[in-house]
Amino acid sequence: MKLEGIHHISAITGDAPGNVEFYTGVLGLRMVKKTVNQDEPNVYHLFYGDEHGSPGMELTFFEYPGAVRGVPGAGMVHRIVWRAPSAQSLEFWCERLSAHGVSADLTGESLVFNDPEGLEHELVIASSEDEPLRARSPEIPSEHALQGFEGVRAYSSAPIRSERLLGAALGFQRRQGEHWEVRGEQRGSFYAYDQAPPEINRRQGAGTVHHVAFAARMEELEAWRTRVSEGGASPTPVVERFYFKSVYFREPSGVLFEIATIGPGFGVDEDERHLGERLSLPPPFEPLREQLESSLRELPYPPQWRVQSA
Repeated sequence: MKLEGIHHISAITGDAPGNVEFYTGVLGLRMVKKTVNQDEPNVYHLFYGDEHGSPGMELTFFEYPGAVRGVPGAGMVHRIVWRAPSAQSLEFWCERLSAHGVSADLTGESLVFNDPEGLEHELVIASSEDEPLRARSPEIPSEHALQGFEGVRAYSSAPIRSERLLGAALGFQRRQGEHWEVRGEQRGSFYAYDQAPPEINRRQGAGTVHHVAFAARMEELEAWRTRVSEGGASPTPVVERFYFKSVYFREPSGVLFEIATIGPGFGVDEDERHLGERLSLPPPFEPLREQLESSLRELPYPPQWRVQSA
C-alpha cells in the first residue's frame, strides 16, 4: 500500500478573478472545476490542472474576498515546486513572467517566483519518468508547458517530531536530510522541510497554502486512516467530497495533510470538454444554486479559444 505522490495542493486567494487570470492566463493551466468550499459554500473553490484534471497537478484555491495577505511560518507549506521540461523551458518561463510583470530568480536548474498574492513557486527541470501532465494554452508551446508537481517545501522548527509518522506510517522515504520522497506505483513527488523563520508574523491568509493532499486508491482510504491513527496523528472520519473522498490530519510539525482518493474525478458531473466552464455543485449544495450564482463574483473563464475549440 503506497501513496501516489501529491494529489492536490490547496491555497487561499483574496481575489478570484485575478487568480484565474494568473493561473489560466499566465501559467496556462486549465480550470478543471469551478465549485464552492464544501465547508463554507458561500465562497469559491477553484481547481486548476492539466487537460484531464489529473491528481498530481491539481492546484486549488479557496477565495475569501479581500483576504489579508498571509505570512508562512512553522507548520505551513511555503513553496510549491513544479516540473518543467528543460533548461530552455526555464528561460521561456523567466521571459514570460517578466513580460507579465512578475520578477523571477533564474539559476541553472531552477526558477523561483511569486504569484500576485505572494505564493511562492519554483520550477525545476523534470528528471522523473512519471507521465507528464500538461494543459493546453495557445500562448505556451507544448514543449514548455508545466508537467505537474515535483513537490512542496514546508517550514518546521523541529522536523524530527514528524519522522515517525512520515516514515513508518505514511511510507515516505528519506532521501537526504529533511527531504522525503512519496512514491507509488505510477507517480511520486517530494515533501521537504526548511528551518522555520521567526514566527512573530506567521498567519494564514491570501497567498498561503492551506493544506497538501496525497493520493491514495479508493479501496485503501480506510486502511490509511488506521495507519495515520497508529502513527500518532488524529485523522478525521472519511469525508465525502463528491469528486474524491478524503481524510484530514495534522502532521506533528503542524502542516495540514489530506489523503484523497484517485477518483471518481471531475468528470462525474461535467463533460471533460467543458470542465470548469460552469458552477459545479455536489448534490447536497444544488438547492443553493440560485443563491450562490447570484452572490459569487463572475470569473474571466472560459477563454474564447476554449469555447471555440470545444
